[in-house]
Amino acid sequence: MTAKLVLEDGTVLEGESFGASTEKAGEVVFNTSMTGYQEILTDPSYRGQIVTMTCPLIGNYGINPEDDEAVMPQVEGFVVREASDIVSNFRSKESLQDYLKRHNIPAIEGVDTRYLTKRLREKGAMRGVISTVDLDNDSLRKKALSSPLMEGRDLVSGLGQTERLRKWTQGAVSEFTPKVNLGRKKFNIVAIDYGIKFAILRYLVESGCNVIVAGADASAEEILSHKPDGIFLSNGPGDPAVLTGAVKTVKTLAHKLPVFGICLGHQIMSLAFGAKTYKLKFGHRGANHPVKDLITDKIEITCQNHGFAVDPDTLAKTGLEITHINLNDRTVEGVRHKELPVFSVQFHPEASPGPHDSLHLFERFTGLMEKEK
Repeated sequence: MTAKLVLEDGTVLEGESFGASTEKAGEVVFNTSMTGYQEILTDPSYRGQIVTMTCPLIGNYGINPEDDEAVMPQVEGFVVREASDIVSNFRSKESLQDYLKRHNIPAIEGVDTRYLTKRLREKGAMRGVISTVDLDNDSLRKKALSSPLMEGRDLVSGLGQTERLRKWTQGAVSEFTPKVNLGRKKFNIVAIDYGIKFAILRYLVESGCNVIVAGADASAEEILSHKPDGIFLSNGPGDPAVLTGAVKTVKTLAHKLPVFGICLGHQIMSLAFGAKTYKLKFGHRGANHPVKDLITDKIEITCQNHGFAVDPDTLAKTGLEITHINLNDRTVEGVRHKELPVFSVQFHPEASPGPHDSLHLFERFTGLMEKEK
């Protein structure tokens, strides 16, 4: 079945459908990971986006429930050069094609993903429509242009997974994932769910934490009623600047307890102290981004998925200092407070998928809670 992807600038890519027969719009972005397509499909940070994989062959090891990062897939659409017809993995329960159809996600193969990636790098991430039901180029472009922009968009509200995660009881990381083994002592923490990935929760448990998951709209009073030793701020989708309620809550919490934020949580924490954020041209998405830790003077290869960043020029009077920088474009990748036990990073230290260079940050978090106790 023929499928088309049309961008807001009029770029047309025609290929074959290997997902659901439907039509969806979203911000078209690219991810440079070689593996981990299931984790990418289910990462809530991709809500509202059509994801292009730069790796030319996707789907060869199938799908299994253990690798899901949320209660359901989050992407609007999926774009690949070639979707593998062969599934070879002892853990696989179904093919990528069947999985996408079951969850009503349109997908297109047989397009030049190198061209598409270069287009997005040159012009920036763009709105697009992927469709099997409407193949008229002008019609699809109009639909792309009428779809919502990512700037000013709240995609955290309505994620609808917190109630199912309220008390995380699925234990530590699986036998297939490196363990951190950070000690036996237990800490009680509240993880605020802006779109949290399951792997993060598993590593928090592995780090010695009892985890209660709070919704993104939870008040500081509700969160503090659990008497936590620390607060974790999760990843998530959309524009951080519109999450004024979350920013207000974090501002209160950061003056009372140790706080560790990642991705959207990093941006919200920075906003809470008075910094500002801005939209990147095409974002950082992949498992191969080099970041320098200015505290240890070491370089780590990191997993990233974000389209916004903290403006370094707005940090001067916030009490925050830069701890990590991206070596590709020198953007801010981490901050910490000069006086409070508070820090955050823009990347994903749990790295699902990706390298595990930054797992030590979970230990940094438990170390702060130990010190405060």
